[in-house]
Amino acid sequence: MKLKGSLEYFTNTATLLKRSYSMYGKFIVIEGIDGAGTTTQSEMLFDYFICQNIKSHLTYEPSSGPIGNLIREIFKGRILVTNDELLFDKQLAYLFAADRHDHLYNPIDGIENILSQNINVICTRYFFSSYVYHSRTKKEREFLYNLNKEFRKPDLIIYLDNPIEVSMERMSNRMVKDTYENFRKLKQVKDNYDTVIEEYNGNVTRILADQPVNIIHQKIVNAVLSL
Repeated sequence: MKLKGSLEYFTNTATLLKRSYSMYGKFIVIEGIDGAGTTTQSEMLFDYFICQNIKSHLTYEPSSGPIGNLIREIFKGRILVTNDELLFDKQLAYLFAADRHDHLYNPIDGIENILSQNINVICTRYFFSSYVYHSRTKKEREFLYNLNKEFRKPDLIIYLDNPIEVSMERMSNRMVKDTYENFRKLKQVKDNYDTVIEEYNGNVTRILADQPVNIIHQKIVNAVLSL
């Protein structure tokens, strides 16, 4: 790994600039279990693009739109829903799909509109998160595939593969924990990611997420350069 200021870093930057004409309008998603560093790496990639004068937009799911904010209030316990875990997951699956539709197609800051302006979009979480957080069986997963099948595929999905113990340690200092931040759920989610990645026919890069953040960032940049 070569950090900023090194010959390799600037060589990679020069390569990125040469390819920037083909980088515009790319949809890049960063996925991983809670505590994997998805937000950190999305922000680092966004900052990297901005430093190279490459137009980019940083976003996340649940989105900042009205449905996304509703989902967040549910996670915080401000809005009470069913105590039935299976029904709760199905309710969230529909809410996330509705939020994703708004996130993609709303005329103000929708992803499709931004991409059409030759601006890269970096999104923390997307339909993979729905698949892995809201399913326990193949039948449930197929339901989610059908619910999300019309949505745009990302040009690249980065999966930050993080050991559960590392995620639990990172999350131990958080002031607010949501419904999913417990070992049992993380184990199930991590197993689901392995299954979904194997079944997915799009472009996915898996990166071990228990490495130093700068090393992970460089590997993400390298994956983006291959687009």
